[in-house]
Amino acid sequence: MKKYVITIARQFGSLGRPIARGLADQLGIEYYDRDIVEEVAHKLNLPVSTISESEEKARSLFFNMKYPLGTATTPTQDKIFSVQQEIILNLAEKESCIIVGRCSDYILEKTKNHISIFIYAPYEARMDNCINRLHLSKQEAEKMIAAVDKARNSYHLRYAHYLPYDINHKDLLINSSLLGVEGTAKYLAQLVRNNFE
Repeated sequence: MKKYVITIARQFGSLGRPIARGLADQLGIEYYDRDIVEEVAHKLNLPVSTISESEEKARSLFFNMKYPLGTATTPTQDKIFSVQQEIILNLAEKESCIIVGRCSDYILEKTKNHISIFIYAPYEARMDNCINRLHLSKQEAEKMIAAVDKARNSYHLRYAHYLPYDINHKDLLINSSLLGVEGTAKYLAQLVRNNFE
């Protein structure tokens, strides 16, 4: 099979992360997500932001989803993006892999053998996933969905200059509630094999 890269953007609560992990397992390729944050932190000598486990779970999750490298000035955030971009380009050059979020779809848009996917789900399904899988209260789930979606959209607009679900920059948009985590991963794996075998 040819070397290829899959980038996945997702709505909060759509189960995009476990789908991406499952897809990586199905295809036997590397999966990159939070480890990119850790590598950026290492290169810039910044602490990866963490919040004590004793604090409210929703606050901890919320903070890590919105600010994986903490809050910083605009020049620092721009530097973080620059280093992150370099890491993502190197990963895609090295081997077949899946990269989740971090404007990887934009960074790798002109890369050969690249498939850009956006995973979404109806609001009710996202709420259900937040309550039953992430164990958030209804109020926490509502707050998280609104805030994380807003943060991701804002970040994507700032650096990619388009929204993460813009069909002009996506090869596939998929509703994860139709097939579930395992079914969606299997469906996407077959699509990738059909394209690159």
